[in-house]
Amino acid sequence: MSATFDFLVEIGTEELPPKALKKLSEAFGSGIEAGLADAELSYGEVSLYASPRRLAVRVQELQAKQADKTVERKGPAKKAAFDADGNPTKAVEGFARGCGVTVAELSEQETPKGTWMVYFMEQAGQDAKELLPAIVSESLAKLPIPKRMRWGASDIEFVRPVHWAVMLADSEVIPATILGHQTSNTTQGHRFHAPQKITIANPGDYINTLCTQGYVQADFAMRADMIRQQVEIAAKEHGGVAQIDEDLLDEVTALNEWPQAVVGDFDEIFLSVPSEALISAMKGHQKYFHMLDANGKLMAKFITISNIESSNPASVKDGNERVIRPRLSDAKFFWDQDRKHPLDDFLNRLKTVVFQQKLGTLFDKVQRLETLTVKIGRGLGVESALCERAARLSKCDLMSEMVGEFPDLQGIMGRYYATEMGEDAQVSEALSAQYQPRFAGDNLPVGGVAQALAIADKLDTITGIYGIGQIPTGDKDPFALRRAALGMLRIMIEQKLDLDLRQLITESLALHPQVSKNGTLVDDIYDFIISRLKAYYADQGISAEQFEAVRVCRPAHPIDFSQRIAAVAHFAQMDAAESLSAANKRIANLLKKVDGAIAETVDTGLFEGDSEAALWSALENLRESVSEQIAEHNYQAAMASLATIRPQVDDFFDNVMVMADDEKVKNNRLALLNQIYQLFLQVADISRLS
Repeated sequence: MSATFDFLVEIGTEELPPKALKKLSEAFGSGIEAGLADAELSYGEVSLYASPRRLAVRVQELQAKQADKTVERKGPAKKAAFDADGNPTKAVEGFARGCGVTVAELSEQETPKGTWMVYFMEQAGQDAKELLPAIVSESLAKLPIPKRMRWGASDIEFVRPVHWAVMLADSEVIPATILGHQTSNTTQGHRFHAPQKITIANPGDYINTLCTQGYVQADFAMRADMIRQQVEIAAKEHGGVAQIDEDLLDEVTALNEWPQAVVGDFDEIFLSVPSEALISAMKGHQKYFHMLDANGKLMAKFITISNIESSNPASVKDGNERVIRPRLSDAKFFWDQDRKHPLDDFLNRLKTVVFQQKLGTLFDKVQRLETLTVKIGRGLGVESALCERAARLSKCDLMSEMVGEFPDLQGIMGRYYATEMGEDAQVSEALSAQYQPRFAGDNLPVGGVAQALAIADKLDTITGIYGIGQIPTGDKDPFALRRAALGMLRIMIEQKLDLDLRQLITESLALHPQVSKNGTLVDDIYDFIISRLKAYYADQGISAEQFEAVRVCRPAHPIDFSQRIAAVAHFAQMDAAESLSAANKRIANLLKKVDGAIAETVDTGLFEGDSEAALWSALENLRESVSEQIAEHNYQAAMASLATIRPQVDDFFDNVMVMADDEKVKNNRLALLNQIYQLFLQVADISRLS
């Protein structure tokens, strides 16, 4: 018998949920790998396959049989196993019977806790084929399926009804019942092109057999590449450039087994509607790809992916054109209707929409934003009237017909409607930019009005929701406070806006009469917001220790936080970093032991040796220049200056006993060390680096 074999499992179903297909496939494969690891079976390459009607996993070079192993069974302690005369007790006799041996066949094992009776037995390894049905079933049971369904009269549950199951070890069928179906070597091809049963000779033929006989490309990544290439070629043939959204590509890939690109047209009259609305209709409702012309303008064409190789593609094209026309007509109707009213006509309607029950309506939120945006704008040197106007109009488009139908256009339509009304360009742009960044890597708002509104909108939500006690826990963050916090910090840091976060939190909380302002609330919200920077800086190569060294200093200005982080990261690369970090940690530990206040001045008359005097002299020489550098926020230069004190610090700790018997000398030395520690602490607590 071969030491390894090629394994394949396939579960055939009704059409699986397209947005969940990749996740289900990955979880199925991970579950099987975990099962093989638990069974101590080695294996080679693992390949995942997923299409609308199947989930499959291929495992190459799977160990055919578990290795034999010695199993230890531990019995009673020796002193409990034999009586004073050396005769076996009932405890050890019972243990021996359980092992199927006599007491004489047991062994003794010495441990730190004494001698124990043990039995070592040889356990033969099981064949992998016997273990695989349970491993597969366990993996299927653990798939991330929010709500399982039953079908027919069966009690079996899965995400969709199951129609077949394949399980092969090389060319041999592994007999099992999976989700109510007896395993075999036959699968099914494309629902229309190849509805007949198809035999899989061995796992290595799986992909090719389905392609050539079944009109199915089972490899998700290969199918996505097919779609991408077809879409790009089709667009080029029609004089355009395809716009391929990766999330849409994944969804379309999950909807098709044998993808065929078809180009359709729509009436150019619809191009009078904002392109975002047309694209939203095409992508969101019909899963179409759009294309742009050489000038970057939307073309009156779309590309759809058909799951059939039609003998009459013109019919497929016509059908899709008929389907999209009503969607685009709706978008045009909404565009025309919404423009019959000035944008601020929608303002009073916001009184009917609850933002959060304890925090009031969207109208209440807008009133808070008017005040907060103006305050932030002043700090950025922006005209207050523009900030107030942008905040006043900020949520009006939520009540428009267009956003009601296409919620993803919030802000975008506000910009269009404001422009139509002749609003200042800064105001119009702010209505869209207030939601930026919408996701990781998204653009940040540009211009003071947009920046002020974006920060105000996020901060109002954070302080209000956090203030009423709805603090995000685990994966639960219904108001996306974490995303809002990071977005706000990115705006301040990456666009170098020198704003006092603590002051802004205080001012925002003052606008929430429903929130009880306890003594720690500002600090709690500050800590919540700043904690988002840990992962942000980790992505930039900043260690958790470097982040913590700055965080404990609690800088009020995020841009100041960023400057300190850069200085600490630079300092950490210096030769003096390790020694000075360790010294600061030692100083911090010494200072923690002090009862009462530490003297603010140092008495040089109490110095007992050159090491103390040299350290004091070095500190005095640095103090003024370092203080100036810190005042100018030139933290990198300040840390470089402080690094020059390393020789004197090392010499001090090598030659001076800090905790001297003489109380005055000891306190004087502690006062000297505290001044060094406090000077470093004006930038960061570098003891955290050690």
